[in-house]
Amino acid sequence: MTGKITVKGLITTLLLALLASGAVAQKNPQVALKTDLGTIVVELYPKEAPITVANFLEYVDSKFYDGTIFHRVIPGFVVQGGGMTFEFAGKPTRDPIKNESSNGLKNEYKTLSMARTNDPDSATSQFFINLRANPSLDAKEGKPGYAVFGIVVEGMDVVEKIVAEPRGMYRSFPDAPNYAVRILSATRVDPDAKKSAENNDSLKNTNVSNALVPRS
Repeated sequence: MTGKITVKGLITTLLLALLASGAVAQKNPQVALKTDLGTIVVELYPKEAPITVANFLEYVDSKFYDGTIFHRVIPGFVVQGGGMTFEFAGKPTRDPIKNESSNGLKNEYKTLSMARTNDPDSATSQFFINLRANPSLDAKEGKPGYAVFGIVVEGMDVVEKIVAEPRGMYRSFPDAPNYAVRILSATRVDPDAKKSAENNDSLKNTNVSNALVPRS
């Protein structure tokens, strides 16, 4: 007896074939950084920077970034954070990762890159957001750059609020905002969510002593 192919069965077969062939593209992961001034949503590029994205997500999932501050703000250049508490104490990190700056991604406006020392393979948890195109940070032939691994997709206005914060109160950290701008939480979000950056209203500190970054 000849079996009949139902519409449901045909759709199932086609979906399985698409999945097997890799034709169904997986969407890039996104992370919401909820700060004292609002929420920043970043989209990550695991295809281009697999090591860097996996490293960043491990820090996100372990709640490492919760309570850290944006400690280096240079208008027209970058906003950097992800490694210090509001007392300017560095948090213990995992081992450094391999530099992926030769992945074809450029340090353009709104992109997310890994901070590091002069050692190309020294990046751990700290990252920065480019406030403009910074080609000087890109990899050159024979010279590693700063690895781009994501981009801000929502909340660039929040980044600009961080840039507008007064700075210069602390000699050891002259580029840090006078009042701490914390990452209150860093969590994965569903890229399909229509309102993945809700509750962007500024959070007001009722206790000034808690908001003020202590002198180093």
